[in-house]
Amino acid sequence: MTEKILEMICGRSRNKSIEDKNKESKKIKGTVRLMKKNVLDLNDAGASCIDRVHELMGKGVSLQLISAVHGNPENGLRGKLGKTALLEKWVTKITSATAGETEFSVKFDWDESMGVPGAFMIRNHHHSQFYLKTVTLEDVPGHGRLHFECNSWVYPANRYKCNRVFFANKTYLPCNTPEPLRQYREEELINLRGNGSGMLKEWDRVYDYACYNDLGSPDKGAEYARPVLGGSEEYPYPRRGKTGRAPTKTDPHSESRLPLLSLNIYVPRDERFSHVKFSDFLAYAVKSVSQILLPGITTLFDKEFHNFQEVLDLYESGVKLPTGLTRSKVRDCIPWEMLRELLRSDGEQFHKFPMPNVIKEDKSAWMTDEEFAREMLAGLNPVVISGLQEFPPASKLDPKVYGNQTSSMTREHVEKNMNGLTVDQAIECNKLFILDHHDALMQYLRRINTTTTKTYASRTLLLLQEDGTLKPLAIELSLPHPQGDLHGATSQVFTPAEQGIEGSVWQLAKAYAAVNDSGYHQLISHWLNTHAVIEPFVIATNRQLSVLHPIHKLLHPHFRDTMNINALARQILINAGGVLENTVFPAKFALEMSAVIYKKWVFTEQALPTDLLKRGVAVPDSSQPHGLKLLIEDYPYAVDGLEIWSAIETWASEYCSFYYPTDELIQRDSELQSWWMELRTVGHGDKKDEPWWPKMQSQAELIQTCTIIIWVASALHAAVNFGQYPYAGYLPNRPTISRRFMPDPGTPEFAELESKFELAFLKTITRPAANSSWRVTD
Repeated sequence: MTEKILEMICGRSRNKSIEDKNKESKKIKGTVRLMKKNVLDLNDAGASCIDRVHELMGKGVSLQLISAVHGNPENGLRGKLGKTALLEKWVTKITSATAGETEFSVKFDWDESMGVPGAFMIRNHHHSQFYLKTVTLEDVPGHGRLHFECNSWVYPANRYKCNRVFFANKTYLPCNTPEPLRQYREEELINLRGNGSGMLKEWDRVYDYACYNDLGSPDKGAEYARPVLGGSEEYPYPRRGKTGRAPTKTDPHSESRLPLLSLNIYVPRDERFSHVKFSDFLAYAVKSVSQILLPGITTLFDKEFHNFQEVLDLYESGVKLPTGLTRSKVRDCIPWEMLRELLRSDGEQFHKFPMPNVIKEDKSAWMTDEEFAREMLAGLNPVVISGLQEFPPASKLDPKVYGNQTSSMTREHVEKNMNGLTVDQAIECNKLFILDHHDALMQYLRRINTTTTKTYASRTLLLLQEDGTLKPLAIELSLPHPQGDLHGATSQVFTPAEQGIEGSVWQLAKAYAAVNDSGYHQLISHWLNTHAVIEPFVIATNRQLSVLHPIHKLLHPHFRDTMNINALARQILINAGGVLENTVFPAKFALEMSAVIYKKWVFTEQALPTDLLKRGVAVPDSSQPHGLKLLIEDYPYAVDGLEIWSAIETWASEYCSFYYPTDELIQRDSELQSWWMELRTVGHGDKKDEPWWPKMQSQAELIQTCTIIIWVASALHAAVNFGQYPYAGYLPNRPTISRRFMPDPGTPEFAELESKFELAFLKTITRPAANSSWRVTD
């Protein structure tokens, strides 16, 4: 009996010893996917070698799990930390420069008292940063597989004031966050906001606001000074991402600029392109701004275009660089990083430009009235055309400042081409439409025409025909009155013609209207209304909504690359003396003019149905799927746009309703309310007192807000962005500048238009050869 008892006791002891040993040796296996710096940056091939040396010295990459269940009483009840684990085989795993992500193993000692982890802390003790993609834990006791979606750069630990923390791929409202993770969540947001001071470095992760005070270079001279956009009643503007650079010597309100050819402007590192993505961006940028680059290219060649075939040669034959033209001279005209995408490796000849779609099938179809009108509905800028409700077209400019700006079009001008309809009948049947750039440009036209630009404020009247197509009826070209603004405008009205000098004059009138539309597209429809207005949403989302927040997860994918593209635009496109100022007609007044137009920007009117109703191209109709009826049935932007809008709205509704089944949850969500408050009062702070902002107190307001943000950042941007090369890659179709006015009969210019139409046309819409004002240096 005694022997049996002893045997049982010993057996239990042995079993307990084995259990304790198993418990002590329990490991949780993990897989870490990352991209080393030497893969993403070919200019730092030695980075991997130095990292291997650091690894051999014991300076590896360490991770610690953070409990989502149990807090540490000695550390403010923050989630309990597990034991440190190191990435394995960094030294022995060879990564080629052409490889993508690399997979590493990590093993964590498991402590039952920790419970399920909800985050992990990572420290990089190497010399170089790496891009952390994912971390996946297998067979976590009580949970199973646990995934962390990271997608973030991790710099050496000595670059950070606080440890990097990544959360499991889960979603929590602030009030539902596991208590052990709550402080980590709050501290991460504090880190992303920064302290508001100092020049930000590439490893900083700070999202902060600044006005557009970095466009000018006043230290180079008064002609390069530009007003600060944002923060004033005169020039309101959305805020941009802060860089913290020092002010200029000449003007303490202006931020100093980087050298022109530097593209290393600060944005939070995770907002920057990868090496591959950056190369793709440059290649696409050349195409998308070709209508901006082409005038500069012709300057390099020191020649005029004499006919349309010489323009076509850019696409059919390519162009050799002139003898003696070196790459350094090219750099003076166009950023080298962009031009090298078009140059052969020997630098002797430009590659041929890809053939733009608008001239692929028919080299002259762009000149027809049908195509001119069609592009207002399905072209590069299909967001301006509106229904005409009164004739003659009226102006909304203050008559006390600008006098009488009512159109000078008459019924006699237009009714002869209206297929038997009268103006009144056409208005009553919703068949008159207008492309109206008059008011937007008239305010700046006198100043604009003091530069090398010579252009007009245009109104284009169109008739909707029985076959569903638009027919141009008249184009009005207006200038400020020579005796002063109070005297109103002086205007000329041109009507369609196909033959002789009348046909040439009509083609030129359409070109002036296209110049207006191209400039408005670049500055307002594209830059202001999609890029600039969205950047404050990107900043506020990262500052106020945790990565665990459902609205952060909903919006974040639609913000990709926005801050980086905007930063590059401020550096080389929209800056003083930059590409856009030199090749788009408002010249030095371009961004200043966009600030004046921003005064009328209304967030809720960015909703597609609201926009279509406001522009009078649709009417309410409850029997229709989208609650409205399009007045122009063949309106591709609106037809396709409404389908996309509906899909976005449905997705946002289902998503928001899942996380916020009651309005009370929205009202009590501290992060959501802080996000919306900061967005209105800081990000779009110049419009903080506008009554049209949603109050963010109900499910309906949240759904409306998210739908508009996603629409603007994705579908609307696509509509005004991706047609740039197909339509505007052929410069005569979408000219961006005019350098002389419509010629008067009896002048040499009129005689040239009559005898050499193509030459006169191209002289009007392209820059003169060897125009030194194009050349940009910094």
